[in-house]
Amino acid sequence: MPDELTLPRVGTNMEEATIVRWRKQAGDAFARGECLYEIETDKVTFEVEAPFDGVLLEARISETEIAQVGQVVCVVEAAAQQPVEPES
Repeated sequence: MPDELTLPRVGTNMEEATIVRWRKQAGDAFARGECLYEIETDKVTFEVEAPFDGVLLEARISETEIAQVGQVVCVVEAAAQQPVEPES
């Protein structure tokens, strides 16, 4: 089932940020901790990392567009979890 990822608050007073660059495109797989996109606030440029393994299905905010904290920026599909094999 697809998940919607929202713009995170990366600073105490941050209310919005500009999407500077998408590092992944629709259809690209990503791993947890890998950069999905870069944002720019009044004070800093920040890489937003993937919270889990998955595939980017759709970017909802384009590069150079301003997004509000909590706004959906992309739709992703989490990778299927592989069952853990018990140790012998």
